[in-house]
Amino acid sequence: QVQLVESGGGLVGTEDSLRLSCVASTRTFNSYTLAWFRQAPGKEREFVAGISASDRRTAYTDSAKGRFMVSKDSAAQTLSLQMGSLKPEDTAVYYCAAREGTARIPASAREYPWWGQGTQVIVSS
Repeated sequence: QVQLVESGGGLVGTEDSLRLSCVASTRTFNSYTLAWFRQAPGKEREFVAGISASDRRTAYTDSAKGRFMVSKDSAAQTLSLQMGSLKPEDTAVYYCAAREGTARIPASAREYPWWGQGTQVIVSS
C-alpha cells in the first residue's frame, strides 16, 4: 500500500522548465517501480517516464527523451520529474503512479495500482 501526493505544477511559457515532485507514504519505498503519466483533455492517459524499483533504471516516452529527467530520492521518499524545453503539447495533468517490485517499467497505466491525485501543467505558447 502506498499513498502518492504530487506537487509542482503550474503555468509556464514555451521553453521554460518545471520540476514535479511526488511524495510517497509507505514503509517500503524502494520496493516500488514509480512512473509519471499525463493526461491532456480529450486524450488517454499516457506514460511519460519511469524508474525501476531495484536498479534505478529509467525509461522515457520518445517525446520526453532529452527534455525530461526522472529521479527518486529514497531518503525523502520522493519521485521527481525535471522538465525542460517545455512545449504547449506538454500541457496536461501529470500523475505519479506506483507498482510493486520488478525491474520492469511498464508503459501501460493498467499495470499501476496506485495513483496520486495529479498536478496541472499548462505551457502557454
